[in-house]
Amino acid sequence: MTGVSQGNPAGLISLGDEAAVKELLTGTVFDLWQIVNNLTRLRPTRRERYRVTIFGSARAKPGTIAYTETKRCARALTELGCDILTGGGPGLMQAANEGACEADPGDARQSVGIRIALPFEQSANPFVEQSFTHETFFTRLHHFVLASDAFIVAPGGIGTVLEAMMIWQLLQVGHLEKMPFLMVGKMWPGLVEWARKEMLSFDPPLANAEDMDLPRCVPTADEAIAVIREHHAHWLQGRAASR
Repeated sequence: MTGVSQGNPAGLISLGDEAAVKELLTGTVFDLWQIVNNLTRLRPTRRERYRVTIFGSARAKPGTIAYTETKRCARALTELGCDILTGGGPGLMQAANEGACEADPGDARQSVGIRIALPFEQSANPFVEQSFTHETFFTRLHHFVLASDAFIVAPGGIGTVLEAMMIWQLLQVGHLEKMPFLMVGKMWPGLVEWARKEMLSFDPPLANAEDMDLPRCVPTADEAIAVIREHHAHWLQGRAASR
């Protein structure tokens, strides 16, 4: 490293040595990333809580079909015994947290918000019982991945598409396995079909044909609830067998 010499055995770096300071800071940042990478390899032996993340638009208003159905879905899943995780903001995130709270007035389950610090979203929605805040989208998305057992994608915009694509890719490369990844509503089949048509038409293809089956598009909240109910039952069986 710059600055280490016989006359400087401690490797001290002058703040006036811009190149050496930059080298030190860059190396330190990479070392910190490696530490974080190592820590994220740790997993609990057995999860004590089954958690469903619901992604969706921050712009949807109470009273709309999307809001009502997202709230109903979260309520049903909470009654099933699931914690509900969202981005903690307004719109469909609030709908999901609201449904969770209504279904569980005794707070046996958790209504969680994993937020991003944005100037136009000042606080978590009023139905978040446990809140986390991240400064970057990257760490926030990673938090969802570490904490979740299933993912539901409700209608949404660019942010929701970002979240959905992240989960799709992690399933594709095997960093996530055997997790429900449900895209609910009429807007998502077109996205999946676009990927199937465009990515598989190249020579060689830009993805594998089986990658297109990783997201499961369902038209209604009822079908999403049914899939989660089945997966949750298997999860309960596995947890009981491991005791």
